[in-house]
Amino acid sequence: MTTKKRIIIIGAGFAGLRLAQDLENTDYDVLLIDRNNYHQFQPLMYQVATARLEPASISFPLRKVFQHSKNVRIRIAEVQKVETEQQIVQTSIGAFEYDHLVIAFGCTTNYFGNPSIEKFAFPMKSVPEAIQLRNQILQTFEDTLIASADDLPALLNFVVVGGGPTGVELAGALAEMKKNILPKDYPDKDFSKLTIYLLEGSPAILGPMSPDSQKMSRIYLEQLGVIVKTDTIVSQYDGTNVQLQSGAIIPSKNVIWAAGIIGNTLNGIPESTITRGNRYVVNRKSNIIGLNNIYALGDVAYMETPKYPKGHPQVASVAIEQAKILANNFKNLLKGRALIDYEYHDKGSMATIGKRKAVVDLPKFSFQGRLAWLTWMFIHLMLILSVKNKLSIFVNWMFSYFNNDSTLRVLLKPAVKK
Repeated sequence: MTTKKRIIIIGAGFAGLRLAQDLENTDYDVLLIDRNNYHQFQPLMYQVATARLEPASISFPLRKVFQHSKNVRIRIAEVQKVETEQQIVQTSIGAFEYDHLVIAFGCTTNYFGNPSIEKFAFPMKSVPEAIQLRNQILQTFEDTLIASADDLPALLNFVVVGGGPTGVELAGALAEMKKNILPKDYPDKDFSKLTIYLLEGSPAILGPMSPDSQKMSRIYLEQLGVIVKTDTIVSQYDGTNVQLQSGAIIPSKNVIWAAGIIGNTLNGIPESTITRGNRYVVNRKSNIIGLNNIYALGDVAYMETPKYPKGHPQVASVAIEQAKILANNFKNLLKGRALIDYEYHDKGSMATIGKRKAVVDLPKFSFQGRLAWLTWMFIHLMLILSVKNKLSIFVNWMFSYFNNDSTLRVLLKPAVKK
């Protein structure tokens, strides 16, 4: 039995992983619980879906990360509920006691209560979902070779719903596949009628970014042939036809849903602590309101501060900074020092649309084009955990840059027992 204070971290995303790393080899007993045995780098998930990167390039085994840790343990499990009075977390592999509990399991796809969209559209919030989407995209190209004239329109229309960074980057990647790869892979098929739609419900794509970045990203997408429709809301989707709120219909068997996220919730945490978007209301020390030893970090946390009276953006940099501050506060607790309040220092935002096409917003200015594209690549490479993965991604990017191609278009389907 350990006499150390026990911290349980639920979720190995940006916040949970960073917190565990910062508490490594301290006087805490840390238990990191996740349903997967790896950390996934979500900003590059779309490149897995479009066969530019292998899944292993953006996935990092948790046990590898903590091989030299003396106090961090890993458990792969589904968390079922928390018993706050007994300070116990119930999971699919048993119960675990805690002194401090940190909820950092992030968000899931928000279908806005529309069951038809949830049933038929393709999400892209995890590595398995990205692989599923890659299979769908590659299989669609094969299906067009034998499809009837009546079935072709639905196969040749790709509809990306959501004009945030994920939607914009995915639409750009699909457009580059159409331009650079399909003519070489399928010389016997005319893909000129393949159409990529990007649908956004608000007046502009990349809503949180500057007007210049919004304008240029739209120009870049339209130069690549993407049809961008703003102020456009999807009302229904039956697997073959996308029905818009305006009444218009787009035939498509390939609808990718990147229109929003909603927080995961945990049984046992009072509903009174949850605000819009299923986010837990926390104070500036990341404590869930009314629960002194339970914390929330990252996308699932809602914290109001003087600079951000409506909460912080749900981005990786916020999650990482919150984890750093909480780790310091845990260390301060042991030493009897004063705790630190969190405030987000905006480092900017960015999105890439295609080769030599990107937009970057920094706190005081923004820029677009080739320099923005190089900046985007450099920042994302620096955020990758391992040197091996950095090299793998860099080599793939350089190969794609000089050849306008990739070698990763492999259909990975599960085996079926006979």
